[in-house]
Amino acid sequence: MHLRFTLFAVLLSALAFGQATPTLQKTSDPVAAATSPATSLSEDQIRQVIRESADKDMENDKKQRDYTYIERQEVRRLDRKGKVKSTEIKTYDVMQIYGEQVQKLISKDDKPLSAKDAKKEDDKIQKLIGKRKNETEADRAKRLQKQEKEHEDNRKFVREVANAYNFRFLGMESLDGRENYVIDADPKPGYEPHLKEAKILPKFRFRAWIDKDETQWRKVDVQCIDTVSFGLFLFRVHKGSRVTIEQTRVNDEVWLQRHIVLDVDFRLALLKNFDINLDITDRDYKKFRSDTTIIPLGEARVQQ
Repeated sequence: MHLRFTLFAVLLSALAFGQATPTLQKTSDPVAAATSPATSLSEDQIRQVIRESADKDMENDKKQRDYTYIERQEVRRLDRKGKVKSTEIKTYDVMQIYGEQVQKLISKDDKPLSAKDAKKEDDKIQKLIGKRKNETEADRAKRLQKQEKEHEDNRKFVREVANAYNFRFLGMESLDGRENYVIDADPKPGYEPHLKEAKILPKFRFRAWIDKDETQWRKVDVQCIDTVSFGLFLFRVHKGSRVTIEQTRVNDEVWLQRHIVLDVDFRLALLKNFDINLDITDRDYKKFRSDTTIIPLGEARVQQ
């Protein structure tokens, strides 16, 4: 998952999915205890590491298109005292169909779908297959070109992060037996973002764990430090909202999303505030040839 998504789209997804919000613990003391005095990074070196991790993330995104996986989303709605009012759990089979990532709902509240709902999901997938199968070469090229532009925009956004923040090296920390640089980032006073989407950067601070050997970001904790408004104040994310995202190494070739915890306090238009906690877990990554996609409705393979 791109850091651009971490800082921007993941907050919007809280609204889109009816989801969202994690609590980040301050980890300064544990990090300091794990610091290796033999390793240090200057701020310029940190900026280079951030840029390299952005480029590596682009590579991961391309490789992810060769994988299917299972995603479980648990949404908890909280009352003013932080107690859970309701919980909704959805599990999806995530696949690639003609170069497009598609989610197929396979269970609700950890229970299999009814026959009726399962058929609806199958019909949805088959409808998309039919649409893509009859897509003209020109339309397909246009669609894929749009996707590539979005990926490039993601890369530009993350590379701007390297310029928009003051960085501080905290030390080294081991995660899953691998050594990681631990870096704090605070908005640079007076920085003027070049990208429109990057104007939200001064509203966030973050801590990143970046794998020392492969310069891949392993974990990031992001905190909203000021109210962020979207769509002429129709959607406002309040100060204190936080997200933690973790990646894992798959097949010794790619780093893919493993876990997201998101705590969001937001207001929609003139409605009341919403406090939501979202927990997403991705698992069972399976690799297939890039020119085929498995459709879990029988054993059909769709040629791309």
